[in-house]
Amino acid sequence: MKPVTRTGLERLCQNPIKLAKDCRIGLLANPASVDPRFNHAAHLINRLYPGQLKALFSPQHGFYAEKQDNMVESEHGVDAELGIPVFSLYSTTRKPEREMMDLIDLMIIDIQDVGTRVYTFIYTISYCLEAAALYGTKVILLDRPNPLGGVQVEGNILERGCSSFVGRYGIPMRHGLTVGEIAQFINKAENIGADLKVIPMENWDRSMEFESTGLPWIAPSPNLPTPAAAAVYPGQVVFEGTNISEGRGTTQPFELFGAPFIESRKILELVNEKICGAALRPVCFQPCSGKWQDKVCRGFQIHVTSKASYRPHLTSLLLLQAIIRLWPEEFQWKLPPYEYEFKRRPIDLILGSQTLAQRIENMEDLVNIGKEWKKEEMEFKEISRPFWLYG
Repeated sequence: MKPVTRTGLERLCQNPIKLAKDCRIGLLANPASVDPRFNHAAHLINRLYPGQLKALFSPQHGFYAEKQDNMVESEHGVDAELGIPVFSLYSTTRKPEREMMDLIDLMIIDIQDVGTRVYTFIYTISYCLEAAALYGTKVILLDRPNPLGGVQVEGNILERGCSSFVGRYGIPMRHGLTVGEIAQFINKAENIGADLKVIPMENWDRSMEFESTGLPWIAPSPNLPTPAAAAVYPGQVVFEGTNISEGRGTTQPFELFGAPFIESRKILELVNEKICGAALRPVCFQPCSGKWQDKVCRGFQIHVTSKASYRPHLTSLLLLQAIIRLWPEEFQWKLPPYEYEFKRRPIDLILGSQTLAQRIENMEDLVNIGKEWKKEEMEFKEISRPFWLYG
């Protein structure tokens, strides 16, 4: 039996770093920041360093992950148990401000990432690194598993012209790094220069699926309730840039997708032989919020049958292209705003390309486009390899 993975949080608790008694601590965290016994990082750090935890910081969806959708901001507040301020980094600012940083000497980061370029948590971390470098604050990051593993890299490298809060840097859709590894990569590659220390995990290797870590899955955001949702997310997130429901407002967000005008059988006839490592099960669902609220949608649930051969990003693009081909009049691209961008199309920001959406509309062969990514995927693996913490 494989030993349970020990996160950076657990390792810090078992072997605390010695800090000066007057070192003031801030913590960037959310509900997924727990140890295997479901104790939250805020309470554990408060016990380790009594009276030294002075501020909490939260990413998108809030410190308590109470906000469901994109561009639903969290307000600053005060933690009822600890009596210390909670600063939202998804509100009037995405980057910690001076008055926030003046309260602390050290920022501890304990965030569960999901290994996908468009997931905003890594950019919140990048803004914290920038603020830390600017104001001379040290940073300790407690590493956690990439639920997609650390072997597969997939997708085009983001074009600089498509930089946004869902893609600040030139990385592929599925980057294959842990949160600690990508933080180190960003800190160095983007010349941020923060004083960053990563506490790595134990008993984790790049081939591990999340289910084999022995760790509990706590939803890092409200619409990723299970590892199965995280597994399909690098592809299914593209439907956020369309009028196709990505399953928000259901119990299986991202696993489900569809719209009232879709006929599942017709899609299967076009794409079924091109999809590897997953089965498409026709379904009907009725979202209780979001797109097509209270309307019956027809579509699919994606069941991943082989994570080794499944390519989530390519799979969802094949499905997207089939929908455009079959229902060109009903299909629509979503209009701005999207994640604080008010002019550029959401789909271009999500895809990280100014031309890929047009190529999909032009019915270019997506399998060939996927082959074009190979060079970029290999190059990213090479430039990110020096930041690997695990063999």
